[in-house]
Order: sequence, then C-alpha cells, then structure tokens
Amino acid sequence: MKFSVFTFLICNFIFAQTQYPKDYFRPPLDIPMQLSGNFGELRPNHFHAGFDLKTNQHEGLNVYAIADGYVSRIKISTFGNGKAIYITHPNGFTSVYGHLQTTIGTIQEYVKNTHYKEHAYEIEMFPKPGELPITKGQLIALSGNTGSSEGPHLHFEIRDTKTEFVINPIFFGFDKNIKDTKKPTLSSLYVYPLENATVNQSKQPLLLNMTLQKDGTYLAGKVKANGKIGFGINAVDTDDVSFNKNGVFNVSTFLNGNQNYNYQFNTYSFDEMRYINAFTDYYKYKKSGQRIQKLFMKTPFALSIIKTDSLRGIIKPEPNLASTYRIEVSDYYGNSNTVTVTIEYDTAAPVVKEEPVTSKYLVKYNKDTNFEKDNMSVFFPAGTFYDDFNLNFDVKNNLIYIHDDKVPAHSNFTITIKDSSYPEALRDKLFIGKISGKSSSYNGTIRKGDVFTAKAKVLGQYGLVLDTIKPTITIAKPIQDKWISDVKKIEFTINDASSGIKSYNGYLNGNWILFEYENKTRKITHVFDDALLNEGANDLKIEVVDNVGNSTIFETHFFRSQQK
Repeated sequence: MKFSVFTFLICNFIFAQTQYPKDYFRPPLDIPMQLSGNFGELRPNHFHAGFDLKTNQHEGLNVYAIADGYVSRIKISTFGNGKAIYITHPNGFTSVYGHLQTTIGTIQEYVKNTHYKEHAYEIEMFPKPGELPITKGQLIALSGNTGSSEGPHLHFEIRDTKTEFVINPIFFGFDKNIKDTKKPTLSSLYVYPLENATVNQSKQPLLLNMTLQKDGTYLAGKVKANGKIGFGINAVDTDDVSFNKNGVFNVSTFLNGNQNYNYQFNTYSFDEMRYINAFTDYYKYKKSGQRIQKLFMKTPFALSIIKTDSLRGIIKPEPNLASTYRIEVSDYYGNSNTVTVTIEYDTAAPVVKEEPVTSKYLVKYNKDTNFEKDNMSVFFPAGTFYDDFNLNFDVKNNLIYIHDDKVPAHSNFTITIKDSSYPEALRDKLFIGKISGKSSSYNGTIRKGDVFTAKAKVLGQYGLVLDTIKPTITIAKPIQDKWISDVKKIEFTINDASSGIKSYNGYLNGNWILFEYENKTRKITHVFDDALLNEGANDLKIEVVDNVGNSTIFETHFFRSQQK
C-alpha cells in the first residue's frame, strides 16, 4: 500500500486549478436536471463515480449524446451499470451513460449483431473511431433500470479519456442546471482517542454535542484529551430541487487557523474506490449504518482526494495550551457549515475503558500473514487491511472462522481447505462458501485433488458446500402446443439456490437466440423476431448451468403464424 504525504500550498479549494470546458457539453436528458445521487457520494465499497439523474420514476426517456464523438465502448452486464454506452469526445473526455433500457439505431444494431456473434447476453465491445460516429444531441438510448440500479434513473459520468479518472460533472458547466442555496447538513461529530489516548475520560470514541450559534455556525462541547486524537463527521448535502441526501463536496479542517486536513470530490481513479472503507469508520457503519467520514489517517492510505499535513490530521494536545479546531463543510456553490471545538490537555484517569480485546492473533497490515489449523488455512498478503488489528481465528465443525465482517479488507485473501472425505464423483460439486446461518454464498473455487482454494474479500465463516441440486426454470405463461401468433415476447424465471447461475442459453429451432437477463427479478426475456421463427411449428429449448456444473434443460413446442 503506497502513500505520499501532501502539504498545502493554499487553503481554500486547492483543487480548483484545473480548468474544464463549461459550455462544450449539453445535458444527457431533455428534462430538468435533478440528482438522486451526486459525485463522490458514499456507497458500499466505493465512491459514486458520477451523477444519478432522475427520470421521473419512469423508464424509456430519451438519452442524448452530450457532444460530438464516437462510441468507444459498450458494455452489457447484469450488474454494475447494466447496459452502458461510452462516447469518446475530441476534447479529451469520455462520457458514460448507464442503467439503460436499450440502445438506439445503429448502436442497437451493433449490439444485437455482437450478441448473436458471441452467443451471449453479457458482452463488452470496443468499436473503432470510425464505426459508430456520434453527433451532439443524437438520440443514443432510452433510460432504464438495468444492472445494479435500485430504481429508474440515468447514471452519467465524465472521464479523462487518457487516464480514465472520473471527474465531477459539476465542473463542466452543469452547475447552472442545478439550483442550490442550501448549506450541507452536519448531523454528528465524533472524537476518536488514538494509540491508548484518553478523551473526556473515555478510551472509546465519543459523540460530541453541538450547539447552534447566532451566526449559523456550531460550537461543539469542549474536548479534554491526553494523547493523540482525531475527529469524524456525519455530513450530507441537498439542493433546492432534488431533496435527496447526497455527498458533500469539500471538507477542510483547521488547527489554530492552520489547515491540517482537506478532501474535495473532484477526480479520482477506479483503483482508489475501495479506500472508502478506510475513509469512513467502517466498524460503526457495519454496526449502525452510519457513515462517519474520518478527518484523520491513523495509517496512511493512497486516496488522492485527501490533502493533509505531516500528522495526517491527527492532533496531540499539549499541556497548558488550549487549541481551536474548526471543521468547514461546503458544497460546490459555496454554501457551508462550520463547527468549532476547543481542545485542552487533560490528565484525568479514564472512566470508560477500551473495548476488551478477545482476539489473540495480531495482524500487521503491511506484512504477509498466514493462519493454519487442522486442514484449513487463510493467507493475507501485505496490504490486505488498512490498519493493524487483533484477529479471531479458529477451525471447528468443518468451518474456518476468520474474524467478522466489521473489519474491512482492501484486497483479496486466500482460503485453502483440504478435504478427502467426499467421493471423487462429488468433489467437482463442492465450493468454498461464505456461511451465514443456514445460507451460503458462492466463491469461485479451484480444486486440485482434495485441496480447494478460493479468493475472498469479506471476513467471516467459510466452509466447503456441496451443491448437487439443479437450477430451476419456470415459464411465466405455458405455451406448450399453443398458437401464440400475437405474443411479442416470452419470459422465464431462472434460479439456483446454492452456487448460483453461471450461464444460460436459449435455442429456437436449434439456433441460439438472445434472452436478456434481469438479476433483480431473475427473469430472462426473449423478444420474438419473425426472421427467426418458422411458420407454424417451433421448438424452444433453454439450458441453465450453475457454478459447479449442475444443469437443467427446459423444452417446449409452440405454433406461430407470420401471416398478418
């Protein structure tokens, strides 16, 4: 885990030196711009990479190219951005449009041809510059709800074409499309005792009271501390029209008037996304759902939006010297909220002790670590974690217990299980699963003889899971031996209760046909194309395979007339 310490050259909005074109791009929708999510908003395991634009809670709105260019990438996925188009523009930027219902025109023909060429629904294409040219304002797609979307909207990004860093779209003149006179909301302030420190006679993090002042700022309760401390805030931002609780744009902290910590959501790489789990108090998030943004680095981590002094935002009170600590939270429009804290040195004995440590294995974040017991082991490469911590590890009842999910892992660790108790015929039906109660989740597993290995990113309980149950295929409306000349599409539900679905394929009269898959409903849908149908009798076959090779075949026979 590499890191370099940054120092401040100027205090306010130190990132705002890069100039972006303000009038080059048009909005991607032709309705008023409203945000359901903004750039940098805190999401599970990542920072949000663009704008989520409301589509009036409907699918099917026209999506337009924001400028001239060419389609440089198209990705069709069941997760993430779902159906997404990437347009490269001649000014050095690339725009991204995600969760689409469908692409349009020549783009759709290109996509359909690729589906049938590769015999797959999930595809990724990289057209050459001359293949799919685009003009500003051209209709390219209809908005939708595909992928990991939790409701109809358009996900919209702007990236630097060369570096692929995502850039806050607000910098490109879209600020004029959003009215915002509301200052961010600072709902809670925490103080953290670090390295055996004591704060207000507590060795555990404390929630501080904040009192609203006449000038609109806040004054926090006094902090008396002995040893190093840090602060954290829970803050959100809203605008005048969207009313969604979005992420804050800029946070700066000052100790006795000198800026000692700052972050601004301007631009970052996808490689940095998972650092959100070090940027926030992950333990509190897993326990309570609160996303406390830490204003210090206990252990350095390479998140480029953070600029800090040599102490990384950590404060050590000195005897006979009171300090003033100030936090400023602001949005792009300059609306801001401020809280001030007085910090004093204190030698009073702690009343609230540290949480008892029951774990007996110390893991160093910057060293390789391996734990092994009986026939199971786990290996953590250096850099798997953000901080040193005490790990619970055990093997019992054919399970390997690797702490719990309140400690985040930044990268993969390796679980190995040796088990010769299963007959050879069943070993290919085994996988290493994360066990939660009576349920399990699949991890890609490699077998060599009786040794099973899998990569994982979440701590918890793991064990070998046997899956001999075939996937299920259910038709929404049976069509066996029926005439369905007026039916436009056919729909099935596919499911696998254990290892999960690896692949599915549909065949019409022996020829592969496209079924689109929606992971949220587990439904596959085929829209009938007269060119692929026989006049009269037709045979349909669907095959679904799970992650350990169990397969199910569904076959039906129907009639259809092409005569209008």
